[in-house]
Amino acid sequence: MASRKLVLGTILYPSGHHVAAWRHPSTSASANVDVDHYIRSARAAEEAGFHIAFISDRLGIPQSRAEALQRVDEWSHGFEALTLAAAVATATTRIGVIATASTSFNEPYNLARQLASLDLISKGRIGWNIVTSSLEQERENFNPIPSFDHADRYERASEFVETVLALWESWNPDSILRNKQSGVFLGPDALKSVDHEGRFFRSKGPLNVIPSSQDHPILAQAGSSDAGKALAARTADVVFTAQPDLAAGRAFYQDLKQRRGAEGRSSDHLLVLPGIFPVVGRTRAEAEDRYATLQDLIQPEVALSLLETYLGDVDLSGVDIDGPLPDLPQSNSIRSRQGLLTGLARQEGLSVIGLARRIAGARGHWQVIGTAEDIAGQMEDWFTAGAADGFMVLPPTFPDGQDDFIRDVVPLLTHRGLFEPDVTARTLRQRLNLPRPLRMNTKTERKSA
Repeated sequence: MASRKLVLGTILYPSGHHVAAWRHPSTSASANVDVDHYIRSARAAEEAGFHIAFISDRLGIPQSRAEALQRVDEWSHGFEALTLAAAVATATTRIGVIATASTSFNEPYNLARQLASLDLISKGRIGWNIVTSSLEQERENFNPIPSFDHADRYERASEFVETVLALWESWNPDSILRNKQSGVFLGPDALKSVDHEGRFFRSKGPLNVIPSSQDHPILAQAGSSDAGKALAARTADVVFTAQPDLAAGRAFYQDLKQRRGAEGRSSDHLLVLPGIFPVVGRTRAEAEDRYATLQDLIQPEVALSLLETYLGDVDLSGVDIDGPLPDLPQSNSIRSRQGLLTGLARQEGLSVIGLARRIAGARGHWQVIGTAEDIAGQMEDWFTAGAADGFMVLPPTFPDGQDDFIRDVVPLLTHRGLFEPDVTARTLRQRLNLPRPLRMNTKTERKSA
């Protein structure tokens, strides 16, 4: 068996992951509506050997202070995720493209078709980031659903994924014959009905989009609540997670791998990819200066509004921002991130405004400020300590933040034997060294083609 190697992904964003990135002299203030910006970023990551270009999405603008909404670019990416994924996929040839789509405000049959179509267009390089949606403002943009409660959202998500998988599996790829001599395009067992009737969805099937060369898109998931981890352990190939330090990352990693084993599936076939917010400098002092420059561009109302969203859509009006974070009711939206941020505030003794500024770049993800050697060394520590199978990179700015990481950190990871681009793999599933999909009717994973 080949030695284990790091998986690397980049999370595409407008001007950068720091909330004030759009104000930085090196960025474009119109990046959010420039498709070429996203394509350039994905191509640069592809050239560096990255496995994944990730596209996030939200279905509404968070309820924020009016003055804050006027001062950020990130709540308007300018593009719906699947549309942007199509543009990025057709402009690249090797990198996988994982796009976000909601289980609360879609129908399984439509989304199964869209994702399967993207997978064909990309020649087997698409993944689906499964989200339940969480903000009240998202819910208000759609017809009512029976319940937007956290537990019900995840129950709905579980049935949604089950239905999508059944639709994707309504095709037997081995029976697509296309035999001109016999005149038989499909074998007798090429298609089967789904006949799904559940609490939330019904779908007869079969799907009317054939499978790609990787059978169907890989499944990614980012929820870190108990319900999110349970869904990931049952269904996901890849898990993105926000973990602020090595100890937390290792605890999450071990918990999820154990849950996977309890599902009767190989923990090796579930890749855990924490986010990393790297600020790279030739010296540590230079890296600190680069970070300080971004921090100096933060406007207080923007930082507080961002904090309110990541605490689970809470209202901090009237709270003493120079005092400690008050006790908060459990969030119905971003529950795991609320717990992470409140823990971070207590651990580091941060005031409300201090916490807001602390997360203005990394949003609770692991933040590393230092030389390329510092960053590569700490990534190796996480990898070897059993806290990560790879990382999702959140560049502070685009293009410079991503370019710095590619130019300075990636060669060190390669030199250390941690990272080795695969130039032969055709599909995302092959690039991630994942088996062909679990078949629901057999509950076994098939060997890679």
